[in-house]
Amino acid sequence: MEYKEILDNARTCSGPYCKVCPVCNGKACGNTVPGPGAKGPGSVFVRNYDKWQSVCVNMDTICENVPCDTTLELFGQTYRYPFFAAPVGAMKLHYGDKYDDLAYNQILVKACADSGIAAFTGDGVNAAVMDGAIEAIKENNGVGIPTVKPWNMELVKEKLDKVKSSGCPFVAMDIDAAGLPFLKNMTPPAGSKTVDELREIAEYAGLPFVVKGVMTVRGAMKALDAGAAGIVVSNHGGRVLGMTPSTAEVLPGIADAVEGKMKIFVDGGIRTGMDVFKALALGADAVLIGRPFVTMVYGGEHEGVKTYVEKLGAELKDTMAMCGVHSLKEITRDCVTMFEE
Repeated sequence: MEYKEILDNARTCSGPYCKVCPVCNGKACGNTVPGPGAKGPGSVFVRNYDKWQSVCVNMDTICENVPCDTTLELFGQTYRYPFFAAPVGAMKLHYGDKYDDLAYNQILVKACADSGIAAFTGDGVNAAVMDGAIEAIKENNGVGIPTVKPWNMELVKEKLDKVKSSGCPFVAMDIDAAGLPFLKNMTPPAGSKTVDELREIAEYAGLPFVVKGVMTVRGAMKALDAGAAGIVVSNHGGRVLGMTPSTAEVLPGIADAVEGKMKIFVDGGIRTGMDVFKALALGADAVLIGRPFVTMVYGGEHEGVKTYVEKLGAELKDTMAMCGVHSLKEITRDCVTMFEE
């Protein structure tokens, strides 16, 4: 399928909130909640996208003419590209009735696995969401990353017991979901976690544990102290706050502070293979992309995801070639220039 065809198809079934814009930059959905937007001024996703556009790549074609290697080694697994599908949930509420969370994850996990990457899967009040995601990961030989919400400790451990059966290489927790009302209303209450509580969760997981929703150096150091194997620099919890810095703005400082002691993913506003290159140059090991994968599933299912993965991969390779680098480890800070507004 052609990329434009997929977008056109998605516009017929993505519900009233997501407009399936030619460029997914957050400007049309803004403060639309329900929907893919945010509370308050709705500037969170707009700022993410805009800040990545203020990062420019430094061209250098005086170099050896050899193929570019985009493969990523991560927690004992090899992936074709350094990008993953981000966890997305409440599909019918935010994106339309075509798919519920279980059907969405079923398509996404297989399509990503078949394309040589992996999907992070979401979690929800309905226990069947996590159960279905785990089954999808099992069916695809463990290629997929379950993401557990910061429930109370008893429920977290119950979920992790199921996660361990999936064969997944690592597990994540979206700690920035702590402000969601359904977590606060639990008995016992759920939500934010102390360093000691995160350490207990990481040890119980028995797998590399990744904390999603870190936006400060202080938060990164806390995750490292808790024994996390990685973090996701992500401000999706900013949908509750309504305004946070962009991930592009905070990533370099966090990467400098971490000094390679754990893996760094970044999520928010990254839309092209060139954006992936920029993120790696600013210190990320890998990238998560959310809403565009939703559009690909709604507009083309398995084939839509494949088309987008190949598009991103080709753009990444083209950028690497034009910047004189031929492997991911060669993408360093001096490959980009950041411009202030």
